[in-house]
Amino acid sequence: MSEHSHHHGPAAFSRAFAIGIALNIGFVAVEAFYGWRVGSLALLADAGHNLSDVAGLVLAWGAALAAGRLPDHRHTYGWQRASILAAFANAVLLLVAMGSLLWEAAHRLQSPAPTDGITIMTVAAIGVLVNGATAALFMAGSKSDMNIRGAFLHMTADALVSLGVVAAGALYLWTGWAWLDPVTSMAIALVIIAGTWGLFRQSLHLLFDGVPESVVLAEVDDLLRVLPGVDDVHDLHVWAMSTTGIALTAHLVMPGGHPGDAFLEHIAETLHDRFHITHPTIQIELNGLDHGCAQPLTGLPT
Repeated sequence: MSEHSHHHGPAAFSRAFAIGIALNIGFVAVEAFYGWRVGSLALLADAGHNLSDVAGLVLAWGAALAAGRLPDHRHTYGWQRASILAAFANAVLLLVAMGSLLWEAAHRLQSPAPTDGITIMTVAAIGVLVNGATAALFMAGSKSDMNIRGAFLHMTADALVSLGVVAAGALYLWTGWAWLDPVTSMAIALVIIAGTWGLFRQSLHLLFDGVPESVVLAEVDDLLRVLPGVDDVHDLHVWAMSTTGIALTAHLVMPGGHPGDAFLEHIAETLHDRFHITHPTIQIELNGLDHGCAQPLTGLPT
């Protein structure tokens, strides 16, 4: 027997994605033009990063739309995992872009050239406004959806980085230090890599059906074992179907017989409230059937 509790997907963010993509495409064009015109690697680097963010927003938007597709006979869970794939692709895209930026900045540092501090400050200030406004569009969904959180973190980081470029431009005007531009570029890259690494690690973990961070498997096992009438728990699995949906399957050995639908409903509500598990499937066994996992889970009772 099984009990399913469905809580599919966050609120739609299509309008936020459309506005964010449009704003950032316009800003990339402005930033790249003036970066090329004044020879600022910091502006060109940030333009390249913002272009990768546009691609990231497109990926995240496409994944959000795909995750909303209804299940069918070929995809019984729908396309929910698309949001995890998009989060992973976003992280990889950013890490590669920032690696290239570090390489170029290191070369530029060997022979720094003067730049136009006023232009850098003006363009970067526009970036603070554009990226800050885009981040605000995704703030509401950033706590419940890793895909949306990826977009929010990217835009927030961009706003902070642009603020740093403004400060660097002001310092250049005051000191005349030409090395500030490549050093600022390197600082931008390191900040973004640090902020992206967690998204990369978490999305890769979920792609390999890792247990989501909101779930402590030993606690789930303990919860199921102390239920009235349960003698044993086996074949316990927890994984992410998407960046918002978590699934669980478990076999409960209950020699006293099936406890009824109210018992299963109680389990579903408890798992959702404590661990945010949205799709539990429970199988009741009278004597315990040995047709599941060949090996018990490490660290759990056997």
